[in-house]
Amino acid sequence: MNTQRHIVTIALLSLGLGLAVATSALAQSSADIEPDITIRQEEDRTIREYRVNGQLYAIEIRPSRGPSYFLVDHDGDGNFERQEGDRIAIPQWILLSW
Repeated sequence: MNTQRHIVTIALLSLGLGLAVATSALAQSSADIEPDITIRQEEDRTIREYRVNGQLYAIEIRPSRGPSYFLVDHDGDGNFERQEGDRIAIPQWILLSW
């Protein structure tokens, strides 16, 4: 009985360590991702679309007059919210395929 308990404990610790390493590797690799940027010039503004792996996550609007702003999809559901400021972060949401 004691041996079984040790085996289960070792297995759980190994699983936890493996998940910690995988999470660390995922966080590290996402920090190195460079977005694909598509730029379109319209009559009164410039539009920059930011994509990672083909997924649109942000749109920057640079009007000819006034400050620029971003429309950002924070959680990958396709709903874009306005965000003020001059910087955006690459999204951290994970796409699952079955």
